[in-house]
Amino acid sequence: MSGLWKPRVIRNVRRPDAAFIAALGEQGVATVHEAQGRTGLMLPYMRPIYQGAKTAGVAITVSCQPGDNLMIHAAMETVRPGDILVVTTTSPSTDGMFGDLLGASCQTHGVVGLIIDAGIRDTTDLTAMGFPVWAKAISAQGTVKATAGSVNVPVVCAGTTVNPGDVIVADNDGVVVVPRDRAEEVAKLGADRIAREEKSRARLKAGELGLDFYGLRAKLKELGVEYVDEEV
Repeated sequence: MSGLWKPRVIRNVRRPDAAFIAALGEQGVATVHEAQGRTGLMLPYMRPIYQGAKTAGVAITVSCQPGDNLMIHAAMETVRPGDILVVTTTSPSTDGMFGDLLGASCQTHGVVGLIIDAGIRDTTDLTAMGFPVWAKAISAQGTVKATAGSVNVPVVCAGTTVNPGDVIVADNDGVVVVPRDRAEEVAKLGADRIAREEKSRARLKAGELGLDFYGLRAKLKELGVEYVDEEV
């Protein structure tokens, strides 16, 4: 193999400012997704292995062959504290490519989560460790360590493009990707959105109808909705 398709491990990744990552993590997936124009959301089959799982960090991308976790081990040499492994396979797979031993290695090196568009195993142990994982499947099917792939190259994970150094935000609502160069902008947009929502929440709690303060009565009229004052 040569050129673009040659397997490679890129050791160095440019990372966004930690303050922006922390802000995006506090805002959560739903707010971040809306704040950046409803983009970057991974497909909804990516679910956390335990309720309440939440994390945010820098993407270290890993492209593996199906049923082969060699490159996850290779990626561990490139991680820094606060990173998140984002693992894909070159064709669909549900094999259990990650378990508690790799989870222990991740925690030792400061990795704060795993996003994997494939299967995992040892979920009871990973949950007990408090290591947050979002995966496509859970499977005890074992894997091998035999085929080359790449680390820190652009990948597509659960329908969304992820570049090394992008910000990953994950919680019970799923996983969203924020491009590295937009982290500051999206964090600010998210903060503005939260402030607006707080005002709306106060009005709703006071009894005001969304029909009124969102101006939706005019929309209903435009759509031809009629109000009929009779019992049904």
